[in-house]
Amino acid sequence: MSGPDNARTFRVGDDDDGIRLDRWFKRNLPDVSFNLVSRWARTGQLRVDGKRATPGDRLEAGQTLRVPPAEAAPIEGARPKRIVKPLNDDEQAFVREMVMAEGRDWYLLNKPPGLATQGGTKTHQHLDRLLDGLANDEGQRPKLVHRLDKDTSGVLLVARSARAAAHFSKAFSGRTAKKIYWAIITGAPSVEDGLIDLPLAKQPGTGGEKMHVDMEEGLASKTRYRVIDRAGNRAAFVELQPLTGRTHQLRAHMAAIGHPIVGDAKYGGAEAMLTGGISRKLHLHARRLKVDGSDAKPIEGTAELPPHFAESLAALGFEAIAGDMMPIDQPPRATPEAKAKRAAAKAKDARRARKGERRNRGGDSRTAARPKAKPRRK
Repeated sequence: MSGPDNARTFRVGDDDDGIRLDRWFKRNLPDVSFNLVSRWARTGQLRVDGKRATPGDRLEAGQTLRVPPAEAAPIEGARPKRIVKPLNDDEQAFVREMVMAEGRDWYLLNKPPGLATQGGTKTHQHLDRLLDGLANDEGQRPKLVHRLDKDTSGVLLVARSARAAAHFSKAFSGRTAKKIYWAIITGAPSVEDGLIDLPLAKQPGTGGEKMHVDMEEGLASKTRYRVIDRAGNRAAFVELQPLTGRTHQLRAHMAAIGHPIVGDAKYGGAEAMLTGGISRKLHLHARRLKVDGSDAKPIEGTAELPPHFAESLAALGFEAIAGDMMPIDQPPRATPEAKAKRAAAKAKDARRARKGERRNRGGDSRTAARPKAKPRRK
């Protein structure tokens, strides 16, 4: 979006909660160099919630970021703009094959595993580049509004215009968009339907590429899970619903409760691998998405499984049809552990209240029992 002075404004989404401002530019505006970000900061043109900002500032979800217009970049000394190589015929066909459905201002894609959503230092082939193959007659290309990990497959929404992108970004950051993931995990949770409520933070020493549970410094992170089927104690077919949007949330949460996602070597190590011909690829798939369009009509999509996931389901005796039985809007149920914590907290509050009553009564009785001082004779 642009303001009256042509400055651009952006709203920080949940996925960018806690990252540095310079990292936000690398993720969302990769064409803006670090030197330019620093120059904007020094001259007061870069602001967060109306206040001057520096490249090292940490952002919070919901904040408003004011960025100078692109044409404000100085020409002298600026690095030449990176030349984007046009898509070849195979690449154009590839991205068009991903399209599951489309509307006036959106596309629903089924992203295959192994394809990054956005580019990076060593990532040159990614979905954001391939979106050139879906540009309209005027050359306007679709815009990303959310992301999936490189090795995660499934349904992904892109907007046809900046206005539509702003609408959908608000839905995702406001958690009104519903997302259902399927996963195969090692072992089988004893509680079949519940919530994982564990705060997550970037793990030190990993360059921010890995998350871990941090009860003191972590950001609130909640995941609903439901066991669809189980193969004894060997593995389980589960449905996952992220109620917050932290980096690698589903992967970190499942590993934290002792049931890493099959193929997730980063979070589960050797324990995330199954024998018996089961693929070593990540078994995490964005199965369903529901979000309101700009016309308030719901947009829904269901993404077919990639071959390795479908083959693993069959090998373990699971049926995909069993996973689609639950409505996407089904509210999560609390685990027995969560219920016990709430009951304990309620009992603690009740004890405090009774203790306060006894203290008050004791104070009143002592006051009533205290004899009045006799008047002194003159």
